[in-house]
Amino acid sequence: MTEQTRKVAFICSKGDLDMAYPALVMGWAALGNGIDVTIFFTFWGMDLIRKLRQDHLEIAPVGNTSMKMSMMGVNTGNLGIPQIAGVLPGMTAFATKLMKDKMAKLGVPPVGEYLQMLVDGGAKLYACKMSVDMFGLKMEDFVDGVCDIVTAGDFMDMTEGAQIIFI
Repeated sequence: MTEQTRKVAFICSKGDLDMAYPALVMGWAALGNGIDVTIFFTFWGMDLIRKLRQDHLEIAPVGNTSMKMSMMGVNTGNLGIPQIAGVLPGMTAFATKLMKDKMAKLGVPPVGEYLQMLVDGGAKLYACKMSVDMFGLKMEDFVDGVCDIVTAGDFMDMTEGAQIIFI
């Protein structure tokens, strides 16, 4: 009986800064454990691999009921930022800067650098054909390291037997 290589596939559907990191961190951990990693970017998740968007990902406090600014270094006690404060001008930029600063202080690479580390480690990155067509994008709109634009069916075929994680 031969031992099969473990496989994991992430589906990234969100383009917010805080939603970029789960697949990156888990993908890196998987590679470190000898697990094959495939990442499929769809809908707003394609912002993680779009040249024009990758360095401009944000975290919006509006609608993010779990956001606790104290976790990012701003002392608000045990309270989060009240939702109404999230609509104030500059709050998205403020929250984004706090998160980026906190991640940098922890030594966490920016999204583009993290993706390049994954590609260099053997991870395979794919863009969703339906989303690409819907947004009028082309292969040249994506960062280096994206293997191809594939359909959801193609993705399912190429990740047969993998653990699939939707983010």
